[in-house]
Amino acid sequence: MFKKITQLFQGSKETPEQIYLQENQLKFDSERGPIINDVVINEKWSEHLEYFSNRKLQNFDNLQKLFQITPQINEKIDLEIATQRYVARLENNQEKLLQLKAIIQILNQYYVLFLRDK
Repeated sequence: MFKKITQLFQGSKETPEQIYLQENQLKFDSERGPIINDVVINEKWSEHLEYFSNRKLQNFDNLQKLFQITPQINEKIDLEIATQRYVARLENNQEKLLQLKAIIQILNQYYVLFLRDK
């Protein structure tokens, strides 16, 4: 009887992946892609991603490729922040670019922790 009760409670434990998704308010929609804080990332940030990845990525759906080219993206973002020469058509500013870096960090960390081959 005790064993059945403990199994019941163990079955309801959240996995590390579920905890990570909740803590970062991250969801994945099969049609719209990643959603963070109820913001569809592809809708709001895909043009920025395309620019900063030199058109290697058009959306945030391929987390492996995003992870691979993140150093290049971060370098380009950091350069734009350092020079304070923001791309006007993207309405860039320091706050917006730091927000983009944070989104990429959340997605990369999810990829590393739960999707990447170990």
